[in-house]
Amino acid sequence: MSEPLIRFHDVAFGYTADRPVLLRCNFRLDPGGRVALVGPNGSGKTTLLHLVVGLLRPNSGQIEAFGKVRRGEADFHEVRRRAGLLFQEADDQLFCPTVAEDVAFGPLNLEKPRDEVRRIVAQTLQSVGLGGYEERITHQLSTGEKRLVALATVLAMQPEVLLLDEPAAGLDEPSTQRLVQLLAELPQAMVVVSHDREFLRKTTSSALRLRDGGLEAIAAED
Repeated sequence: MSEPLIRFHDVAFGYTADRPVLLRCNFRLDPGGRVALVGPNGSGKTTLLHLVVGLLRPNSGQIEAFGKVRRGEADFHEVRRRAGLLFQEADDQLFCPTVAEDVAFGPLNLEKPRDEVRRIVAQTLQSVGLGGYEERITHQLSTGEKRLVALATVLAMQPEVLLLDEPAAGLDEPSTQRLVQLLAELPQAMVVVSHDREFLRKTTSSALRLRDGGLEAIAAED
């Protein structure tokens, strides 16, 4: 068996000492894995994704990413380049005046040449169904359009792992179907959080449920 891309060893986390969210949680994401993460609101799904990229740190246990144990902020810099997180709220991800600037931000920070960045922006927007949106004002977009721009900012970084928190939220049916097709064509391993079971059935191949601070494997249609 190949080495996992992401692995949790007995990870525990709580926002306060008396309200634990994760308790001795074990998790692994293998190359090519497409994992649905389900559970009721407040069960810790978003928390788990944020722990992967170091936005939160475990109270105990160990997180491995890309073959290394990750502890401090410096450890997670590399993880954030290689694992792209789509936030649950698009407005948390978008902060530039125009769509092109938002999508270009990550590749520019990776010091890619500007001609290459322009190509990445155009191709990525085309892939999510927003070709020609480069000069649109981000805050004037609809909720669904913002969602797709936020996804484009993640895809433009060309990460090895995708961590998608409610990617279809706010999308109409045609946009959802385009997203399903796009995700099916992508090579990255991914973890997908969604309350839409039909969307998960079409985009993932295994499912885990968060319950009582731990993860349990379930049938994808459960």
